[in-house]
Amino acid sequence: MASNRSFTDTFIDEDPKRALEELNVALGEVSDNAEWLCQRAYAHILLKDYDRAINDAKKAQQLRPGMAVAFLRAGIAEYHLGDVTAAHKSFTQGQELDASNEAFQMWIKLCEDMMETHNQNGSSNLQSAGPLIKHDWYQTESQVTVTMMVKNVKKEDVRITIEEKQLKAEVKLPSGQDYCLNVHLQHPVVPEQSTYKVLSTKVEIKMKKTEAIRWEKLEGEGILPSVKHFSPSQNQYPSSSHYTRNWDKLVGDIKEEEKTEKLEGDAALNKLFQQIYCDGSDEVKRAMNKSFTESGGTVLSTNWTDVGKRKVDVNPPDDMEWKPY
Repeated sequence: MASNRSFTDTFIDEDPKRALEELNVALGEVSDNAEWLCQRAYAHILLKDYDRAINDAKKAQQLRPGMAVAFLRAGIAEYHLGDVTAAHKSFTQGQELDASNEAFQMWIKLCEDMMETHNQNGSSNLQSAGPLIKHDWYQTESQVTVTMMVKNVKKEDVRITIEEKQLKAEVKLPSGQDYCLNVHLQHPVVPEQSTYKVLSTKVEIKMKKTEAIRWEKLEGEGILPSVKHFSPSQNQYPSSSHYTRNWDKLVGDIKEEEKTEKLEGDAALNKLFQQIYCDGSDEVKRAMNKSFTESGGTVLSTNWTDVGKRKVDVNPPDDMEWKPY
């Protein structure tokens, strides 16, 4: 029977389109199921259909006034539509129902930061709360990469500050508006070994991990990310659910964009080495790792038959002197 069906956050995260189709069918049979309406609102949010998300969340609130997550869904959709005042009200009402859900406090903070910014600018129109800029992140064993998907910004209009557990990105957009992302990181990074670059399609920040551990999320516990003139991406917001990303697709998309960028000098050479490593066999990767490590970074070989049976000596260029650190 339809009433016995279950639609978890994880199921919706993994395939929101399929989840929406099944929820439409289920709600066609039982239209007064508040939980399903709330979950369909979540699917609408992931698919960026915020008006329908609000409608479903409001219906769920009417059916079950004490359902805190329905206020969370409504607030998220209102925030994305730029109605920060309404979003703040929804989050506040939801927090009164469930004070243990930290997502409410995080969203309330985002709204209050936005309202404070507009008050400082002498503007009371929160319907146009700023551009919807997508940001995302992924990680390797040694690095955490944050990308801000904004096109055609000038290098001089980008200011990135990286501290041990803090990332702050300030960008002057071509429209003249300001974008500011301030995140307390879950784990420490090495600022002096972290870099960023401004490309034609994005701003990319690469932060060196202090430890080769997997980060469960970008933001640290208990510290609220501060965002101004910024709306979280469709799956990158504080939520009651854990979002399961398609990491392979994300990395693939970013690599595809990077292929269109014209690099020169050391950047082009480094990209070539990275491509050789990624496409190489296990023996090629072992050879590159062993030769680079043993030679102090002065030799990079792909021939495992050669370097696998000997210690690779330091061999700096003729015009350079190698010094151990």
